[in-house]
Amino acid sequence: MAPAHLTFRLPLAYRLFFLFLEPISALVGAFYTHFRQQRYLELLDTATAPAQVPRGTAVAMSQLANMYFFFAINEALVLRSTRDLRVWRSVLLVLLIADFGHLYSMKELGPAIYYNVTGWNAGDIGNVPWVYAGATLRMCFLAGVGL
Repeated sequence: MAPAHLTFRLPLAYRLFFLFLEPISALVGAFYTHFRQQRYLELLDTATAPAQVPRGTAVAMSQLANMYFFFAINEALVLRSTRDLRVWRSVLLVLLIADFGHLYSMKELGPAIYYNVTGWNAGDIGNVPWVYAGATLRMCFLAGVGL
């Protein structure tokens, strides 16, 4: 019989979110930051979005798109490849740290970005409450909720 950490049963909510919804969401982020840069910047902060995306900004956004893509394939493929609870915990801990970094990166938009639900646009929803949801599910998983 295999050790318990190699045969854990993954609850449906975690399976749906970590293996399907979140990787698809990250692919959408990759698409917008690479192919729809102007729109992404407008959604991020309309007041400071440039009329034309500067070349350096375009390169940085394509690099961000690559990170979103990495995030998507890392989560979808690595987590699908194993039933080892230690691997799942390691990957989700790294992603939780990235969640906090992502939220911290939004600080220049002012404190209201974190709580002003009525002021959120489509881009904000992907950058704040969606990240809150992912971080919450990761914390629940790491705490053993439902496992």
